[in-house]
Amino acid sequence: MYGWRGTILRVDLTTEKVTKQPLDESVARKFIGGRGFNSKTLFDEVKPGVDPLGPENILCLAPGLLSGTPLGLTSRLEVSTLSPYSGILGDGNVGGAFATFLKRAGYDQIVITGQASRPKYLWIDDGQVELRDAADLWGKTTWETTDLLWQRHGKQISVAAIGQAGENLVRAASTIVDKHSSASRGSGAVWGSKNLKAIAVRGSGRVELAKRGEFKQLAREDREFFLQDHLQHEVIAVYGTHIGMMSWWPGYRYFQKYLSGDEIPEPLVPEGWKKYETGRTSCYACPVGCKDVYRIPSGKYAGEEGAGLEFECIACLGTNCGIEDPIVIMEMENLADKYGMDVIALGNAVAFAKELYRRGTLTQEDTGGLSLDWENAPAQLELVHQTAMREGFGNLIAEGMYSLAKIVGQGAMKTCYHVKGLSRGPHPPGLFALAHATSTRGADHLRGRSWAYGENDPEAFPELVNRGLVPDVSTDPVGSLTISERATTISDAIGRCKGAVNSWVCAVPLVWKQPLWGGLARLLTAATDLDFDASGLEEAGERIYALERAFNIRQGITRADDRLPQKPEVKETPQGAEERKQHAEMLAEYYQGHGYDPETGIPTRERLERLGLKSVADELEAHLPVPRWDGPPLWPLDQYPHGGKRA
Repeated sequence: MYGWRGTILRVDLTTEKVTKQPLDESVARKFIGGRGFNSKTLFDEVKPGVDPLGPENILCLAPGLLSGTPLGLTSRLEVSTLSPYSGILGDGNVGGAFATFLKRAGYDQIVITGQASRPKYLWIDDGQVELRDAADLWGKTTWETTDLLWQRHGKQISVAAIGQAGENLVRAASTIVDKHSSASRGSGAVWGSKNLKAIAVRGSGRVELAKRGEFKQLAREDREFFLQDHLQHEVIAVYGTHIGMMSWWPGYRYFQKYLSGDEIPEPLVPEGWKKYETGRTSCYACPVGCKDVYRIPSGKYAGEEGAGLEFECIACLGTNCGIEDPIVIMEMENLADKYGMDVIALGNAVAFAKELYRRGTLTQEDTGGLSLDWENAPAQLELVHQTAMREGFGNLIAEGMYSLAKIVGQGAMKTCYHVKGLSRGPHPPGLFALAHATSTRGADHLRGRSWAYGENDPEAFPELVNRGLVPDVSTDPVGSLTISERATTISDAIGRCKGAVNSWVCAVPLVWKQPLWGGLARLLTAATDLDFDASGLEEAGERIYALERAFNIRQGITRADDRLPQKPEVKETPQGAEERKQHAEMLAEYYQGHGYDPETGIPTRERLERLGLKSVADELEAHLPVPRWDGPPLWPLDQYPHGGKRA
């Protein structure tokens, strides 16, 4: 198969059987790759009532259709599962080199089932695949694990691994690729539950392209855009996502307020981080290089290096937890990478606990003597350790923000600002809140970004609006969300970095000569020799999103879960009621445009059949009604002993 490699790798950990399954071309065409493949597999094979940390759950890893090709910014891997953090769809999109190497090794997806009887790692050397003993790796950090596998198999491999957090079933545990790239949303705990420590891959093959000459020319145009674009080479390549501290309004002390650019503590502004920077790095074959390499100058970890410190760590483990010391933030970033934890989910849970502590709902008796004062950085560092190891109060933080609220009780849920278990804080009604409310993996900034189709480009955006190719955000926010939702979905399916979404949808290649999606359609046609067109791509994005929605519906998600988080002091006021009304009106418009039932939020049979998902409609009808969603299932906390799994 051109573009794809034509093989799905299936690994049954219970029987230790590895099989290679031909990729169905009709599935490939309808679901593209990456996130599309994984979401379809999850819907087909994970049924309602499955324990996310039981052997019946599955783990999927898939590169995108364009991963491993000459097109830059395409080394993105989708890691998907039933999330033990949220109890719904859990997928993380991660960079590094793994997606490229896996594709070059000959595989479009890995599907992992069952549970190993003892620690294992998967070794993929092109066509040779085997499960190997990982007893010597168990208990080690992701950094130690990766170094040992590099020593064993050579540096020309990529490693996806878990640390102690995944082994100890911390619900916010991540899959860490090549030490510094994180696939979040709870996948690491699923690896741990399956006794799978790592996957190492060497890929030396080539992705065959139908029209290699044309494809390479389009890839060159694409690369030239990123080398010349002001935003990319003068901002992103210099500061990376640190620039968000000035424009993305990070939370302050559990969302007491959001900080404007002039309120950011001076040590945390983008230029302030330069004093610790020793270089820049990037994912495989990326012409931008958005990631910093830094060295911690003093303290317990003096001299230790790290990479890829993002805005989310600074905001979630930093300002929103009351920590403003850049050295401590770098220390926590490195600990999260080594232990294998999602900095967003971890930071939000810690900030929430600190707010409960401030209100008196939690006391030092509850925390085992650990101070949760906002500015107490040493105590927060200790809490990060405790969480990864499930020691002390960290055992509660390890359950995640939503589950922590359920466990604590005493009205804690009133200040748990979440959507489907994940948090981006409380927001007034509008496009931002709607995007988080309707995201298929809970409150999330990478599912439906309103700016995904180019409004940041001062030349492209007005031109696109004037030509009627995209809706104007100010006058049609729901239409804007729909476009960006499909754009980010297809980005995850082709393996493209979302930092490039502005470009590949409407700017590159041939900025003004292509309709919306036209440039990408040309790329995919040149890659696969199948006749992709703009409308078909947009429909594919809608199909994947509707399938994910159906998966969550089957897990108990209803219209009520597409919620607007509000602070208690706002919620019980006329202003709060008006805000909910505004949100409900936007949500109704969103449902209508997507073909969802206005009362339940369930995709209608008519819309599902139009998208070629008749079997999904049948499956939904067979399982409704399902129990209401209430987060992942919990066990008695005394069944999580230090260093071990639940009894």
